[in-house]
Amino acid sequence: MELRLLSYVVAVAEAGSVAQAADALHITQPTLSRQLRDLERRLGAKLFTRENRRTVPTAAGAALVERARVLLANAAAAEQQVRDIAAGRRGRLTLTFAGSGINGPLAGALAAFRATLPDVTLNLVESFNDAAMSTAVLDGEADIAVQRLPAADVQLVTRLWWHEPMTAFLPAGHALAQSTGEIKAAELGQVPLVIWPREESSQSYDEIMMIFRTADATPVIGAEARTVQTLLALASAGFGAAILADSFRALGRYGVVPRTIKGTSTRMYLVWRRDNPNPLVEQFLRSVSPANPVQ
Repeated sequence: MELRLLSYVVAVAEAGSVAQAADALHITQPTLSRQLRDLERRLGAKLFTRENRRTVPTAAGAALVERARVLLANAAAAEQQVRDIAAGRRGRLTLTFAGSGINGPLAGALAAFRATLPDVTLNLVESFNDAAMSTAVLDGEADIAVQRLPAADVQLVTRLWWHEPMTAFLPAGHALAQSTGEIKAAELGQVPLVIWPREESSQSYDEIMMIFRTADATPVIGAEARTVQTLLALASAGFGAAILADSFRALGRYGVVPRTIKGTSTRMYLVWRRDNPNPLVEQFLRSVSPANPVQ
């Protein structure tokens, strides 16, 4: 049964007149009457009758009107949903991100994106492995990655989003924590290091070791941990200093004092697949602060 015919039945029921329904539908009365007769013949049931100068549905007609309203509403909703998804107003966006990223501008960008497009489903996946995030984007499991390393595959686009200094989170009782302002990397040799194992996050581990090599200093490992919360807890307990992205200041851990390490920088990149057909990718990219592409 065509949706057009169902709309005719509903129009007549609501107008109470074939003539008025025809006017509302912008068709001639004879045409509408003929369509209704053909439909009644096809269904083997009379749909309308005349009562007190009004055209009213029969019992069969009332049943059809009730069903028709639901079908027409569902069809209209389906059409609007398709249009919204194609225009990037609805749908699903899967974003995988480095654990440290949420403390920077990512949280604000996600909040702004959700406020602008409240009907979009955001699927957020935290990861500590840049290669795994790039692979997820490449395989279509994620739409966008926010990661510390640029992607190597030519099918992926990499854009530098932001950079920030590295910071030493020192035990509050340590001598280096008694001053404010930047700290020189060479001074870090005075305090043991609490750090995650290299197999847990090779990028972050190597980044920290490079700070010591550049300063011609030798790190002394005081303890290892696999989460930021544990690293900061160990620093608070006096095991040593945790070297993290400066944005981890936002955690406000009691018992540690953050001091920015002079001359250091860590980056965060946006990575997405060149041929991703999801229009929400472009919507998200437009919502974040612009940056120059990284080759």
